[in-house]
Amino acid sequence: MTEEKRLPVIQVALDFLELDRAVSCAREAAAGGAARLEAGTPLIKSEGLNAVRRLRAEFPDRTIVADLKTMDAGRIEMEAAAKAGAKIAVVLGAASESTIRECVEVGRNYGIEVAVDVLGAADAVARAKEAQAWGASEVWVHVPIDDQMRGREAFETLREVAGAVSVPVAVAGGLHPGNVVEAAAAGADVLIVGGAITKSVDAQEATRAVLNALRTGKAEATHLYRRGGEGDIRSILEKVSAANLSDALHRGGVAEGLRPLAPGTRLVGTAVTVRTVAGDWAKPVEAIDVASSGDVLVVDAGGRPPAVWGELATTSALGRGLAGLVVDGAVRDTADVRASGFAVFTRHVSPNAGEPKGLGEIGAPVTVGGQRVLPGDWILGDDDGVVVLPRDRAVEYANRAMDVLERENRIRAEIRAGSTLSKVVELLRWEKRG
Repeated sequence: MTEEKRLPVIQVALDFLELDRAVSCAREAAAGGAARLEAGTPLIKSEGLNAVRRLRAEFPDRTIVADLKTMDAGRIEMEAAAKAGAKIAVVLGAASESTIRECVEVGRNYGIEVAVDVLGAADAVARAKEAQAWGASEVWVHVPIDDQMRGREAFETLREVAGAVSVPVAVAGGLHPGNVVEAAAAGADVLIVGGAITKSVDAQEATRAVLNALRTGKAEATHLYRRGGEGDIRSILEKVSAANLSDALHRGGVAEGLRPLAPGTRLVGTAVTVRTVAGDWAKPVEAIDVASSGDVLVVDAGGRPPAVWGELATTSALGRGLAGLVVDGAVRDTADVRASGFAVFTRHVSPNAGEPKGLGEIGAPVTVGGQRVLPGDWILGDDDGVVVLPRDRAVEYANRAMDVLERENRIRAEIRAGSTLSKVVELLRWEKRG
């Protein structure tokens, strides 16, 4: 009889800023079957090694990991982590040889295992081999959050590293129930799961979902915690709000003063830009024939009436499959436009139109609501207004908008469990001083 392959160990990365929130999530994850609890780097920077002490006290039967990401002063940091109660602590593979060796030596003296995270190493495989030769207990392959937002994943490097060393290999970065089976097949002995558990409304159930996927060998479908590429931008934006996207864009991207013609309107698409003058509806109507299905007409009409759009233009746009219209100017025939279901965002409503003189141009940069828009930029509109996502940043910031949504899901659940927003995020603690 052949021996059944052992399942990878689940480690939960508690990348919170607030210790109480981290511990609460850790309780749920531990109940769901997580074997290792990681005091993530943000948590350690926020709370210090007291985070490790608290986790060690509350979870004496679990392996406590301190993700120090040490780059220097290896002796001091590893000794402190060991004395705080960590079983494993992390040094970066990008650190110098002397720092990594010093960390390993401290580990031998103080009974702490040292993991080398090859994040940032010029040659991940070469550094993994060196780390093993220097006495590292395990090697981590890690795609950082900021790279995840650009659509990167770790599996190719994971396969190379796992094939090059005999020590346990951990993988971190964007893991969820839909890809942990692939991660295990690529050679991971430890699966470091962050947001798919820590941003879940139920971390216990989320941990179980990860373990169930591993036990059955079947990926579990989820629309959350996935990071997409160029071809996924539309589907991601269809799941998030204008507020989510503005938060992701550092509270930016908003076309001020443009409102939906009908409550409940949702708009997602790529911009076909139009510049005209107030009331001249020739170029906006001509742009319908230029645009493709799913596009959004973005019209700079000077921010004032007369109208450059009405019911007949709407009927024409619907026939071409356009997603909607954003106009910094005026529209009319609003009852008919609303009834059509066509998504329209405008600054003004006016019954009168001007003459189709043909002034302006199609396909040039425009400014609507104070926001510059280039052809091909992504447009997201809802009841809160319109946000512009530049095409050259679309993959990253669509993914960051989804990250905002996911984080808010967990906060909402904590509020509903009996807390308040200010208490959950510890507002008083983080107020700016001085």
